[in-house]
Amino acid sequence: GFPAGSEFLWPFHHRYYWDLTQRIYREELDPDFDGPLEAGRPFCAPGTPVCDADYDYASRPDAVREAVSRIALTGRIGKPLVTVHGTLDVLLPISRDSDVYARMVADAGRGRLFRYYRVDGGTHVDSLFDAFPDRLRPLLPCHRAAFTALEEWIGRGVQPPPGRTIPRPASAGPEELLTSCPLAP
Repeated sequence: GFPAGSEFLWPFHHRYYWDLTQRIYREELDPDFDGPLEAGRPFCAPGTPVCDADYDYASRPDAVREAVSRIALTGRIGKPLVTVHGTLDVLLPISRDSDVYARMVADAGRGRLFRYYRVDGGTHVDSLFDAFPDRLRPLLPCHRAAFTALEEWIGRGVQPPPGRTIPRPASAGPEELLTSCPLAP
């Protein structure tokens, strides 16, 4: 599910996020998986007893699925919602996360309340922009633009531009990328 072209981000996310995130969420939703051990064994190899690398959700007790269902998304939104997601997110891959949620909202018939902006070159953490300014686009300016649009939508009834993929301007330098993210073409 990781986006093509994101391979250069994998080492950083492996070192700092993937294992930790898996163990934190698994511990919250299925604390009995590893018994008294809290949040599993960091960076364990498959085959290690109670290793999150071997976690099999389908084989877990019904209580685990019930815990997940209590926080599961439905797409049945009741208020305006704006989602901003980077196309190079390797913590929550866009094809497995926001793309799926956008379909859920549409399938629930709530598309009129939803705007979805896919940010070309955005990843999960803007701190990586400094390391890869030629490949990434910071999301903060896009979040600001989206939040302003949401305020206008809720407060004054001004609908935001239709959802779309916001391109990373080829000619934009770091200063422009750090300060601008137009939602409309």
